[in-house]
Formats: sequence, C-alpha cells, structure tokens
Amino acid sequence: MTQPGLGRAFSIGRTVAAFGDIIRPTTRNQGVGLLERASMPDLLVTHRSPHVRRIRVLAPLLWALASSTVMAAPAPGPQEVPDTNGQPPTDAPTREQTEAADADAGRTVVTGSRRPRPAGDVPATTTVLPRPEIDRSPTLTQDSLVRTVPSAATFRRTPSLVSDPTAQGLNLRGLAPSGVARSLVLLDGIPVNDPFGGWIFWRSLPRLGLERIEVVPSGGSALYGSGALGGVVQLVSRDITGTQLDADVTYGNAQTGMLAARGAEMWGPVRASLEAELLDSDGYPIVSAAQRGAIDADTPSRHAVLNGRVEADATDALTLSARAGLFREDQNGGTRLTTARVALAHFGAGARLRTADSGTFTLDLFGRVQRFEQDRARIPQDRSSEALAASQDVPANDQGASLVWTSPSWTALGTHVLTAGLDARRMAGTSREQLFPPAPSETSLRLRDTGGTQLSGGVFIEDLYTPSPTLELSAALRMDVWRNQDGEQRLERANGAVDTTRFDDRTEQQLSPRLGLRVRPLEGLTLRASAYRAFRAPTLNELYRPFQVGTLLTAANAHLGAERLWGAEAGVEAESSSLGLTTRVTGFWNVLDDPITNVTLEQPLPDGASRQRENLGQARVRGVEASVDWKLARQWTALLAYTFVDPVVTRSPGQPGLVGKQLAQDPRHRGTAILTFHDPDIVTATVQLRVTGAQFEDDLNERPMGGYAVVDVSASRRLFWKLHVFGAVENLFDREYLAGRAGVDTLGPPLLARIGLRLRDAP
Repeated sequence: MTQPGLGRAFSIGRTVAAFGDIIRPTTRNQGVGLLERASMPDLLVTHRSPHVRRIRVLAPLLWALASSTVMAAPAPGPQEVPDTNGQPPTDAPTREQTEAADADAGRTVVTGSRRPRPAGDVPATTTVLPRPEIDRSPTLTQDSLVRTVPSAATFRRTPSLVSDPTAQGLNLRGLAPSGVARSLVLLDGIPVNDPFGGWIFWRSLPRLGLERIEVVPSGGSALYGSGALGGVVQLVSRDITGTQLDADVTYGNAQTGMLAARGAEMWGPVRASLEAELLDSDGYPIVSAAQRGAIDADTPSRHAVLNGRVEADATDALTLSARAGLFREDQNGGTRLTTARVALAHFGAGARLRTADSGTFTLDLFGRVQRFEQDRARIPQDRSSEALAASQDVPANDQGASLVWTSPSWTALGTHVLTAGLDARRMAGTSREQLFPPAPSETSLRLRDTGGTQLSGGVFIEDLYTPSPTLELSAALRMDVWRNQDGEQRLERANGAVDTTRFDDRTEQQLSPRLGLRVRPLEGLTLRASAYRAFRAPTLNELYRPFQVGTLLTAANAHLGAERLWGAEAGVEAESSSLGLTTRVTGFWNVLDDPITNVTLEQPLPDGASRQRENLGQARVRGVEASVDWKLARQWTALLAYTFVDPVVTRSPGQPGLVGKQLAQDPRHRGTAILTFHDPDIVTATVQLRVTGAQFEDDLNERPMGGYAVVDVSASRRLFWKLHVFGAVENLFDREYLAGRAGVDTLGPPLLARIGLRLRDAP
C-alpha cells in the first residue's frame, strides 16, 4: 500500500513517435551510490503518495508494442533492494512486495549535509515524490509533475509541451516568479539550470531513470550558493541493481506520442544504464479565441533524449562514475515565425571514497555545451499577418567541479557530524541576434551580439549536532565569490557602422548562514524551525540578452546586482499511526532585497523596449503551507494540500507606484486534493484536483488572470507478467483558463488524454 504523504501516486503514460521525425534537422523558419552522492538542503521531509484531433496511422505504435512493451509493479526503493545474486526476478512482485516498496520509498533523503538521512530527522520542509508516484502521475511533462506540489510553480501556467524554456523558470513558495528560475534544480547533485539563462530544460530530464524527486522550498544558499535562493529541487537517479529493462509507449489526442525506454546491467563491479525518450506532439491553439487571427495555429513540438551512465567499484572503498547525454528539442509557438530550438550535450565524472577514520570524500566534475535558437515575429493587433522581427542564436557552455567531505561522527556534549566542501563553475555565452526592422533605413539596427563570462565559487561547512535523541541543531555557513567578465555588446547597423560597448568586470561576494532546529518532545509530534540568508547572482541572460513575449520587448541590464533574501520558517508535524493520519503546517516569512524584475518603463527605449530588468527594491513574501494525509483503508488514501502566499512589493525607489502591488505571476492560493485507490490485483486509480488562485501578468497589476480548477485522472491495471495497460487525462472537464497576457491572451492546456502500455524491471 502506498504510504501517506504530501501527494499521491498516479499512472504515468509515455508516448510513441517516429524516431526519424524527432532527430532529423529542422529548417529554420524565416519563416558511490547515487543516493549518497546526490545533494539536498537540510530540511523537513514529507512523503507524497499516491478537443479531439484526428489520429495518424498507428503502424509505428503497433510495431513498437509488438516489439518491446510490457510492465511490472515498481521496483523496491533504494534502501531495500533484494539480493538476487545477480539473477533476474522470476515473476511480477507480489502485493506484499509492492506495498513494502511503496512504504519504503521516501524514508531516506539526501539532506543539507549532502548525505542520506532519515526523513524524520531533518529540520525544515521537503516534499518527496518517490518512484511509484512518478510512475503513476497523470502528468505528461516533468514541470507539470513538479507543479502538483502546491508550493512549486513555473513562471507561466503553460507547460513545457508548448512553451519554450525561457518561460519555464521554477519558483518555490511564490518567491518572485520570472522566466529565470529562482530555485536550483539538481540531477544527482549536478546543477541542470541553463548556464546562460538559469531556466530549466524540463524535457531533457526523462522519468524512467528517476528514483525520486525532492522539493525543498526554502533558501539553500548556505550549501549550494547562487541559484538556491528560493530552494532546491533534486532529481535522484535509480540505483543500478542488476539486469533491468523498462519501456513506456503512449498515444493521445493532439496527436501526442511518446516512446521511452531504459536498460541497465551489471558485470561484476561494473554497472551501466542507458535511457532514451522520444516525443512528438501537434500541441493545441494557445491564443484565446477572441484574439485568434489568421496566422494562429497549433503549437507542435518534438524532443529526443539519450542518456548513459557507468559506475565501477574500483575497490571496496572507491567508486568511480561517468555519465553523458544528448538532448534536442524543437518547438513552435503557434505561428509560422515563432519558434524555439535547443540542442545540448552534457557530460560528467565522479569519484567517491569511503574511509573508516577520515570520513567520505565525493568529487564531481561536469560540463555542458548547448545552443538555444529562437525566432520572434512582428504581429499586428488583428493577427492577420506576421513578419520576422528577430532571430536569436545563443550558444553557451559551462564547466564545474565540487568536492564534499563528510566526517565520521564524533562526540562532544552530544554527537556531531561535519560536512564541508567547495565548488566552482564557469559559465559563458553569447546572444547573437539578427534584427528585421519594420521600416529599415541606413541607420537601422541589423545585428546585436551581447554576452560574457561568469566565474563563481564557494566554500561551506555544516555541523549537525545531536545533544539528545529528541533534539538536533544544525548550523551552516558558506562564502561565495563571483565575477562577471568579458561582457560586451556589439551593434551593427544597416550602413555597416559598428558600435561596441565593453562592460566593466565586476566581482562580488556573499556570506550565507543557516540555522536549523528539530525537536521531538513526544512520539508522533515533531517541531521544526530554521532561519537563513540566501542570494542569487544575475545570469548572463539578465545582464545581456533582451527578449520578447507577444508584443512586449524587455531590455537587458548589464548593471544588475545580486538578489538577497532573509527568511525563516517554523512548522509542526503530527502523526497518528492508529488513525493513519498525518498533519503538517509550516509558516514562512521571506524578505527579498533587490529582486531582479521586469519593470514597465515610463518611456520606451530607442529599440522599442517597453520594459527593462531592474533591481526593484524589496518584496515581502510570507505564507503558510498545510497538508492532511489520511490512509482511509488498505486500498484508499486521501490528501489535501494547500499553500497561501502573500507576495507584496514593500520598497521601490525608482517606481514608487509599485509599492503595495502583488508580484507578477504569483497567485496567493494554490491547492491540491487527491484520492487514490491502489490494489495491484484489481486496479490503481487516482482523481486529482488542482486549484490555482487569481494572479497578475504584470508588475503594475493591470492585467489580471482569474483562478482556475482542473481535474486529472489516471488508471492502470496489470494484464499479465509485467505488462500493464494504463490511461491518463489531464484537465478532464476541458476547463479553459488564461496562461498569460503578455500582449496577447494565451490559454492553458485543454483536455489531454492518452493511453499506453508499460514494461517495468524486465526480465
């Protein structure tokens, strides 16, 4: 039976697509143990449990089904992998094995000490989505999955299925949403935020290789430095425990198909895994019917992912690892001349040394090369025609390293465990933009190249002090230094004149402390509190790259400074084993100084930009999270989870009219209600209600967007052996709601349904 927690499990589908259609070039429109290596801030953990279009010829789907697709119940969690002496399991797991795996998931998490710890011992709030729940989710994309946690949101309400990554920045607890993520996203301790813009390529993170997702909604700079201002989301890879084969194939309306597969094997001390995911979708119309014009159509997209990982036990104490991956994504924003393309390759290597006397040392090296391309269109108000306004080409790369040491426990008026480390990262990129003015002249701007390099590094130390079993204290301190250098803007006009501006190199530093407390006065009752300071340095994108959404052009600002946050939280958790009931309440208070915000200008800039990035002044973000999790019976679980956020501008020296305004794209109310029935011998079914309150598109609070509620459902049943059939529907009642109002009103996703088959842990 699935263990209670801050959410429940859903059946997840995958979809088939023709591989050649995914990877073929797209014409530009000129028209060791990974559990122990991964990292997460030191916080409280809760465990989450459980329009129709024509259909294309299904020959590729039928071929894929006949070739390779069947399913089993989820494998045991990483803490209790059965010893099979290298032999594959002989049949699907029993009900008892499945329920034991569900109950075991989420008991251990990677905490702020950057080592595994029991979930009940950490001192602030973390939500865990374990593998069974990831597998059962009705959501199609990773960002939609993460948004089932009420405290998590992306900048706009549009999923990555139809939205390019520049509008998919992650924020936690309503901390000043923007296209740039104010939260750090990690894969096994390695940052996956884009090195140029800080956004996340959600579709580059396939699910089949994940053991769990940890969501930590509070400042994590004391351990992770810049990027962890509003918290951390960690994706933890599955352990490689033997021969494994998993596959998903799904098809649905909007002609959306996905095919995903993962294989793993062991050869003595060497372990390897390979995973791939292909998706093709026609999307759906995103411009509201009232504003839709002759140029508006669907939003097709496609992506392909290929990831590989190898681990080897060089000795009993030393584990070596390496990984690499490729990702390609092509998207269309609903018109012929609004497109986005991504191509990236990432790589990494690591070593973990365990010693009895000196503790554990973990070294990680990583890097990435990528190219992001985007075309923007000039569209009249009646949307009857379009012309190419600009084409951007943004090549970027980064390289980084981290070294973390965890001491053995030692005694001094209680038990202490020290964790210390250092890390460094280099990020470089350039925005190369070709402009097509509506009325070209000899002085018209034709080319704009801007970019630079950012170097950053930090050192930290944390002490976990346990004077008694009922009390634990934690203290962490980190010093970061970063330098923006080689910043340059080159403007070329139609007559050949070139203006070059070189920006001054700048070096800044930040000290980030964090204190935590966990008290357990009674069995089943836990009190937690923490206070912290966090920061985020401006990205190269914010410093140098202008961008356009709809008809609104926003200018960059090379003089931006870092955002800084003071925050605190306190919470209580009460659990009754006899009633199967767990209740959690956490209050939080954050003050964000100098937030980087898109501010509306009194007069447009010479290039037509009506907004510009600026350090706003100060914003206060306070609120409360609450959840009630109830195991109603052996097969039934229920959850109510709610987050209230009060995000208000409290100081704005350059724009006094903003004081008292609500932060843009930040609803005050978000909630989730989930009811799950889970019996492996009958069916697994989930009904999920997601509610989001009203919010504003803009900083002036002049473009409101109403709240909405949508229902998602999923169901799965085992057919035979390891083969399961499943179905999922997002937005079951086809509720129409606004996703954005940046010059044109855009819509959230309509009803999206899919069916499929799944294979798990074969042979």
